[in-house]
Amino acid sequence: MLDQTITNIQPLDETAIQAAQARQNILTKPTGALGMLEDLSIQLAGIQRQAIPSLSKPMIVVMAGDHGVTRSGVSAYPAEVTPQMVMNMLFGGAAINVLANQIGAKTVIVDMGVASEIPAHPDLVTKKIAAGTGDITTERAMSVEQAKAAIQAGIDVINAQDAGSFDILITGEMGIGNTTPAAAICAAITGRSPADIVGRGTGVDDEGLSRKQAAVTKALNLHQPNAEEAIDILSKVGGFEIGGLVGAILATAAQGKPILVDGFISTSAAMLATLLNENVRRYLIGGHRSQELGHKIMLDWLQINPLVDLNLRLGEGSGAALAYPIVSAACKILSDMATFEDAGVSNKE
Repeated sequence: MLDQTITNIQPLDETAIQAAQARQNILTKPTGALGMLEDLSIQLAGIQRQAIPSLSKPMIVVMAGDHGVTRSGVSAYPAEVTPQMVMNMLFGGAAINVLANQIGAKTVIVDMGVASEIPAHPDLVTKKIAAGTGDITTERAMSVEQAKAAIQAGIDVINAQDAGSFDILITGEMGIGNTTPAAAICAAITGRSPADIVGRGTGVDDEGLSRKQAAVTKALNLHQPNAEEAIDILSKVGGFEIGGLVGAILATAAQGKPILVDGFISTSAAMLATLLNENVRRYLIGGHRSQELGHKIMLDWLQINPLVDLNLRLGEGSGAALAYPIVSAACKILSDMATFEDAGVSNKE
């Protein structure tokens, strides 16, 4: 299923792209006056393979997992917060629940590798690969088999949704310590120094920041991940929730639907998915630019421009959820705005 999903991700439809561009050129505005909204509508036309795209069913998938590297003091919060926050999400009390309600999004919460058992809940999807990853400063995060299983689990979560139940994926995650593996993934792929990438995450002090940078450096030196091999990188320095997001991104792209990417951790998963199939890149929409130090490096590597920059560093899918109305507006502009001919407005000669 993993190989087939990767193979099924097709280039965008150039005929639809050209038709969307042609319509943009005759709408009642100067050509290009709506900037990124125009670019978005054209990209969405290519993704949906139709000249006038539409969006009305956003779905937020929050993948959760724990990380052995938290034992190295890389987070301002203890690992116990991961299951506590998952429960908070399940009972509707987290920021992502508020934002999901605001945009009318379906929300799927997935246990990919939380270190403790989460009580059964009708809205919890359990895909636990293991009770947290290994400490990447001393051992692999996971085996190759577990990395593949995590990606497959993410694919399964998307494919299990009812046909037509969503038309855009918003990526979210929860996992104390997960900015550390995300930074390691970015450094492994881009070759940039951990000092350029590692940020304060949940708000560590200067000593904590030094420990994070040292942990990423040690993990990279120990494991030497192959910059061109997504599964090698994931298994050596990644996280189960990151692997789940890789699978969710792949499956969504294979269904011909866009992915609205959240912050630092979600973007690391998007980078890995792009390594598995270069076509993924054009299905991605950058929800926001995180306050996390290395996020711009990730976005530049993916060649995507973020829609908003609000100094966020929460994760959960929060920044992408905030950006969704902009993406929806891009579709509405293309579909609902009058042409010069419709409005009887003189066009430029």
